[in-house]
Amino acid sequence: MLLVILCTFAFLFYKMAKKYQYHILMHLIILVWGFTGILGKLIHLSPEVIVWYRVIIATLGLLLFLPLLKIPLGLKNKRDIWKLILIGIVTSAHWVCFYKAIALSTASLGILCLSTTTLHVTWLEPIIMKRKFSWLEFALGLLVIYGIYFVSSDFKGDEYIALAYGLVAALLAAIFSVSNARLVKSIPSPQITFYEMLTGIVFLTILLFFSDQLTIEALKMTTTDFWLLIFLGLVCTSLAYILMINVANVLGAFTASLTINMEPVYTIFLAIILLKENQLLNTNFYIGSFMIIAIVVINTIIKISFSSKEKKLNLF
Repeated sequence: MLLVILCTFAFLFYKMAKKYQYHILMHLIILVWGFTGILGKLIHLSPEVIVWYRVIIATLGLLLFLPLLKIPLGLKNKRDIWKLILIGIVTSAHWVCFYKAIALSTASLGILCLSTTTLHVTWLEPIIMKRKFSWLEFALGLLVIYGIYFVSSDFKGDEYIALAYGLVAALLAAIFSVSNARLVKSIPSPQITFYEMLTGIVFLTILLFFSDQLTIEALKMTTTDFWLLIFLGLVCTSLAYILMINVANVLGAFTASLTINMEPVYTIFLAIILLKENQLLNTNFYIGSFMIIAIVVINTIIKISFSSKEKKLNLF
């Protein structure tokens, strides 16, 4: 009897997993992205060196994956290379700021600051994409600022510097996100990522040289660091990115946008389990975190709702 019950449950679980396989895969990808902040604490290298290794490994991964997917590397319009170089520099600078915030504070703070990226997009899109400015989204942005104030009410010393780095990282993320949204109309997404990662290698090599970190001592890593960097570069960056494109194509932009907002929740949850950050963070942090994440989700729903209405109007 017990065997029959277990087999029945196993069959039902299999059917449910098959039905929602893309939803499950999307959450697994976002959980993997949640590890990026955690790795900033676990890898014993400077933020600049971590990002340098990350872009090198991610580029090598894309060189492996893209031919398998029959995606060409050559650009149709050679003039686009300068746009990709500029955005590649912004992307690398974003990651450096993000890991600096984590190094000076906690993974939870770094990812929480990054969750404000969506709200930076609200004022950047009218400038770059020539879209109408939204006063509602501006009001939500003011609420996020209050949430940041609530989170940082008990900060001191390096924590304020970490907050500044985190917010700059969010601004830079918004810049390259909106810029990529414009470029993707004429260039395939995998090509954009490849050339931006390639640019990151050159930019960060120059940065390491002028900051005296392009030395054997600064680049030296432990065996644990090596495998964590492989995970960061291959799994969290190149592989996760390619899988997310496929999942988003199946489930649609609405589901993808909403689900991606779970990344801060996953990161904070992982930080509590793996890094014991709950011992370092107070109640104000979690109240402010909930406030910011809720506003970001509301903002995403509003944007997608308006976008859907505009598409329906365009049909008539």
